[in-house]
Amino acid sequence: MNVEEVRDYCMQKPATTEGLPFGEDTLVFKVAGKIFLLIGLEQGNRFNVKCDPELAIELREQHTEVQPGYHMNKTHWNTVFIDGSLTYKQIYGMIDHSYALIVKSLPKKVQAELAGD
Repeated sequence: MNVEEVRDYCMQKPATTEGLPFGEDTLVFKVAGKIFLLIGLEQGNRFNVKCDPELAIELREQHTEVQPGYHMNKTHWNTVFIDGSLTYKQIYGMIDHSYALIVKSLPKKVQAELAGD
C-alpha cells in the first residue's frame, strides 16, 4: 500500500477534506473540520489514525506494525506502518474506525447531514 492508495480511500468517505496544515510533508484528512488521519508524504510508509483506547491496545499487542501514535495522544491515536505486513482489509478497517469515531463525536445535526438525513 502507498500514500496514493490511502488518499484515494480516505477521499471516498463523505465530507472528507484534505490539506497540509502542518507543512508540505504531512497530508491531513478531516471530516467536518476534525482530523481522522495524517500521513507523511516524505516517508509515506505509515499514517496516524484515531482509535478507541481499548482497541488501540489490542491492535498494538496483535500487530508490531501498529504503534502508539507518533507525536499524538498515545491513548487515542495509533501509528500504522503500511509495509506490506497488514492486509488492505485490516488497514481500511483502521481508517474506517477512525473516521467513524470522529463522526460519532460530531453534533447530531452534523451527523444527520453526513448521513443524508
